[in-house]
Amino acid sequence: MKTFKTIQIQFLIQLIVVTVVLFATHNYLLYYFVSTKTLFFPIWHIYGFHCFITAILCSILNHRFSSGHKNIFNLFMGLTILKMILAIVFLLPLLVSDLENKQPDVFNFFIPYFLFLWFEIFSVTRILRTP
Repeated sequence: MKTFKTIQIQFLIQLIVVTVVLFATHNYLLYYFVSTKTLFFPIWHIYGFHCFITAILCSILNHRFSSGHKNIFNLFMGLTILKMILAIVFLLPLLVSDLENKQPDVFNFFIPYFLFLWFEIFSVTRILRTP
């Protein structure tokens, strides 16, 4: 049986790799296809936010599961709702700004949001399958 520490280290390494790959891909696409547009949020802020929130969410779930609680679905749903609220709070300066075209900035935020959400779901199901 794997311990909390072992699972957590494996998860954090995977999270860092996924974050670096997604960030590099996103940065490459923005540099070569949309280099004329200045974004409201630098993409490293967006990826920092997503990486931090994903690490906290999955760490809480991993800790809860490792301490003997096998039913973590309700906790996962609650933390996902909290993540959505934090995403709106993160985007609030953009949403209330007088910026003319907010659509590229919103896409730059929510495409990685859903990719990190997929990674969270994948990671949580792997944690639940560990014997």
